[in-house]
Amino acid sequence: MLDACESKLDVIKNFVPSWFAAVMGTGILAINSLLYSGYLPILKDVSVILFYFNVLLFFVLLVPWTLRWIIFPKNALADLKHPVLSAFYPTIAVGCLVLGADFISIGNNMFWGEVFWSLGAVGMVLFSLIVLFYMFKSDSIKLDHVNPGWYIPPVGLVVIPIAGSLIMPHLTGIWHELAVLINYFGWGTGFFLYLALLAVVVYRFILHHPLPSAMAPTVWINLGPIGAGIVALINMVNNSPFITVKEPFYIFSFVFWGFGLWWSVMAMIMTAYYIKKLKLPYAMSWWAFIFPLGAYVASSHLVYNIFKFQMIDYIGFVLYWLLFAFWAITLIKTSAKVYTGEVFKGH
Repeated sequence: MLDACESKLDVIKNFVPSWFAAVMGTGILAINSLLYSGYLPILKDVSVILFYFNVLLFFVLLVPWTLRWIIFPKNALADLKHPVLSAFYPTIAVGCLVLGADFISIGNNMFWGEVFWSLGAVGMVLFSLIVLFYMFKSDSIKLDHVNPGWYIPPVGLVVIPIAGSLIMPHLTGIWHELAVLINYFGWGTGFFLYLALLAVVVYRFILHHPLPSAMAPTVWINLGPIGAGIVALINMVNNSPFITVKEPFYIFSFVFWGFGLWWSVMAMIMTAYYIKKLKLPYAMSWWAFIFPLGAYVASSHLVYNIFKFQMIDYIGFVLYWLLFAFWAITLIKTSAKVYTGEVFKGH
């Protein structure tokens, strides 16, 4: 066990910021299992198992993440200033937000849902400012550094209203106003930052050489802001009594969903290309396959619930099984690399 590590402390020293993408992916798979349990009732039990597993996973990962800041603060800070790795730091905050949604929708526990949502929302706002501040002031970022992982801060902001909207009706007075403000702030900031970064990333795709194979799975991250953006917008509209005309927002969600379908197909084509031409060795970036696709699967079910076009739900259900396969393969691969310690070798 951990044979690839020179020291057991390597687990902490080289604990990359992207680990909480595993919590994000497992959490969204749990929610989708519940959403699609209408087709296959056993998926309801699967969602509960995944939910408990995800809570355990979060606290297990929290230990080395925290210890790294205490024992190896220089390494932790270096990653926060790194033009590629820094964008993955917000995964811990998004993990909290996803767990909040898990507690509310699967665990039926509003208290812990509110706790995790509050931690995630505050963390996400802070990380969105810190990560992008370091990017904006850097004079060493090159086109080589541009990758879809940069969407993670906007994704995290857009995820805030997914659970936050479900919490709004349970609050009153100033707390209700604060929740509404944070939710709309999160969606608005995340959506427009995504549009800006989308232009930058597409520029890289067209005018620069392909992503290195280790970063290839990040092409799926584009589905994150699309899927999460749709789920968050629908939840906000449904839980905002002051929005009296809801149809325009629903129609926009449908249009946005269409863009996501195009990107789903493009991501599959790009992944097949990377496997054939450049190979696709295991890396922690494989977790990029999971949450973005999961967010899009969830959005498919919500769009179906509004418009009742069965085809949309069938597409979502087919993609659910692709999501489950991605998650299972990535979990097995990651577990094997954790056992040998390869995943903790210096980066």
